[in-house]
Amino acid sequence: MPPIRDDLALRPALVGVIGALPLVSFVLATLVAPLAADRLGARNAAVLSGVFGTAGLALISASDDVFMLGTGVFACGICTGLMMPALTAAMQALVDRSLHGRVSSVMNAGTSIGVVLSVPAVFFLAGDWRFAYAVFAVLAALGVLAAAVVIPAVSRITPADAAPPPPVTALQWWRLLRLSLFAFVMGFVASAYWVFAPDLMVTNGGLPGAATGGLWLAVGLAGLGGAVVADLADRNNPPITQSLMLMMLAASLSLLAASPGQLTLSVFSAMVFGLAYMSLTGLYLMTGIRLLPGRLSLGPVLPFMAVALGQAAGSPLVGLLARELGYTDTFSLFAAIGIIAALLSPMYPRLIDYGPVEDAADMTGLQAAYDQQLQDETGEPLQVVAVGGLEE
Repeated sequence: MPPIRDDLALRPALVGVIGALPLVSFVLATLVAPLAADRLGARNAAVLSGVFGTAGLALISASDDVFMLGTGVFACGICTGLMMPALTAAMQALVDRSLHGRVSSVMNAGTSIGVVLSVPAVFFLAGDWRFAYAVFAVLAALGVLAAAVVIPAVSRITPADAAPPPPVTALQWWRLLRLSLFAFVMGFVASAYWVFAPDLMVTNGGLPGAATGGLWLAVGLAGLGGAVVADLADRNNPPITQSLMLMMLAASLSLLAASPGQLTLSVFSAMVFGLAYMSLTGLYLMTGIRLLPGRLSLGPVLPFMAVALGQAAGSPLVGLLARELGYTDTFSLFAAIGIIAALLSPMYPRLIDYGPVEDAADMTGLQAAYDQQLQDETGEPLQVVAVGGLEE
């Protein structure tokens, strides 16, 4: 952001608006992505997603005004919105249902690998951001070719006589609402770091632009820990896990705001942020899948949309507050919001009521059994036990 801001003469408030555009397009694309994956198939949906990403990156590299830059980042948001449902559709065809939770967490943590691989561009091309984005566009085009070769064409393998999933109950909707509210607040708080952390280091800390490469390297490497969030949540229960990670997220903002000129402390704050952010998104993904088993096009989509909406709402506000209060006070304020959300974590949906299962010791992630009370038509409680995604 610092060199782009300088070359195009962008004000902090405008930077916040541009930073929100890909999040808005992500939400819009997510609304139609499950339908696209079903109608086009996993392969074609992934290829279409990659085409948007390639075109968006190419537009960014050629930007000479705010309009082209905004159009490019908007297209990149469409790419990310279409890709996850396409990958999920491929997972349904290739992976046993009992492993969906764990595989989804690993796919989500794969974002961290992309962040790590982008770091050389920050180190060596900090002064030539146009060439850096052109390189990213070429890599995205290679990703389109890889998707066409590797991802299966079918969306899912479903028996012709398979029963439709049960209707979503009022209790499930209430739990999804609570989950989505937490996801929104997390995205709102995290928007300050994702969009403005490099500018804070350069503006307040006086560090060179290339130094921000260490920031994203730390975010990416630590974010890989999000792949194990399913097991972590199983051992400590989701509310406690969320509270811990939200406190870490707030701590990362506070630490960076307090010492933006100390590279070592800034990198440490990035490690804390990367682990907390990827773990929280993985936790929300896993919880959404568990809340609506068999509805992968709905359960995990809503919390991810909520995260994006939170970031879209937070990014412009950070820009406005940074102009009025400065980066230090703004980051501290957003950290305080994260702490408040952590204190409210007992309201996180407690979806897992463990019941008697066989071979429970061998089960992790979605393999863990849950026991949910439902009401049948006569009003008497009906016990439903789901093991490995199969209901009995």
